[in-house]
Amino acid sequence: MRRALLLSALCSALPFHACSSSKEETPEGVKEPTLAGRAILPADAYQPGPPSGGQVTPNNGVTPPFASQPIPGFSAVLDAGGGEFWAMPDNGYGTKANSADFLLRLYRVRPDFRTPQGGNGTIAVLSFVQLSDPDGKVPFALTRADRLLTGADFDIESVRRTSNGELWFGDEFGPFLVHTDATGKVLEAPIPLEGVQSPQNPSLSNPEAWTLPGSRGYEGMALSTDGKWLYPIIEGALRNDPDPRRRILHQFNLQERKYTEKTWNYRVDAEFPNAVIGDFTAVDENRFILIERDDDQGEQARQKKLYLVDLRRVDTDGFLEKQLVVDLLQIRDPSSLSSPARSGEYGVGDPFKFPLQSVESVEVLDGERLLVANDNNYPGSNGRWTARNRPDDTEMIILRIPAIR
Repeated sequence: MRRALLLSALCSALPFHACSSSKEETPEGVKEPTLAGRAILPADAYQPGPPSGGQVTPNNGVTPPFASQPIPGFSAVLDAGGGEFWAMPDNGYGTKANSADFLLRLYRVRPDFRTPQGGNGTIAVLSFVQLSDPDGKVPFALTRADRLLTGADFDIESVRRTSNGELWFGDEFGPFLVHTDATGKVLEAPIPLEGVQSPQNPSLSNPEAWTLPGSRGYEGMALSTDGKWLYPIIEGALRNDPDPRRRILHQFNLQERKYTEKTWNYRVDAEFPNAVIGDFTAVDENRFILIERDDDQGEQARQKKLYLVDLRRVDTDGFLEKQLVVDLLQIRDPSSLSSPARSGEYGVGDPFKFPLQSVESVEVLDGERLLVANDNNYPGSNGRWTARNRPDDTEMIILRIPAIR
């Protein structure tokens, strides 16, 4: 139902260019992207599990190791229904070398968004799915003897859930597609992208033969609305690409378990040639929303934007046309949902800013609302704080976007 509403709501009766240019006032009087809800998970919301962070450098007043497992932000969020969400951290602490004691999980969370109607702005962690490979489907050596997957095995950055409850993860170390059942058990060998290998790929025969820089694999990955296709997109440019602004979108056939020959080219903004793709999610059969962001934070952040693309529409150079949905550094907050500011908090008030370093999750809630969340790179990112001396929390915000009505 949600996708059907979006199909009719999202520019169905308008030319493509009108999607983001309309200035007509909505019935509620909202003319601009507006903050409709905000919830916060504290940076130190540790979860059950073995000690972690043994190879992490102290930062922002936090001294590792940790007695259990932190939640270092969300790199992907899926609507689980009933006000709950599946929320996925990445490999933990940013590198293969320092994340061997971080367990790969998918958490189920319930945010109590602060909205104009109420809510306390907190996030409850309800349960989790632990990724594991008890049947030995992964062909290379894993970190743990019990074959629980860790951040030294994969850098999962995106996840999609099919109609039968199975999970597909997009990984950056390969890059790989990792397929599990609903309990997180790996069902088949990780599926590589032919001809593309990062420096962390375990099959890399020559350390200098990589074709994709580290941490530039599958950050975003959409599932088609009919459930037939995955659309993983490379976060950064290939090593030898003459156009450093190009980001390549692939199509994967879920039934046949293989990539198709279809690809699309996306180009990041000229002012930010090193921008990366933070997430990629379907709106309807042909339209998708993605995050394009820089790697800066706080007052230095300049590029934190959501764009709409249509796979049927490319420009004269062969790149997907894109239309701005929202600038996350300029969000109206007329209901003061982000106020009063916590001590030292930057970017709250009207306008509200989302100046966090790694904005990596976007989910479509309905025809006029999007959910956005951040990876806080615990304990490294500190974009929310003026003194830049404490780790960012994990924030989930709801945006009302008149442009997608």
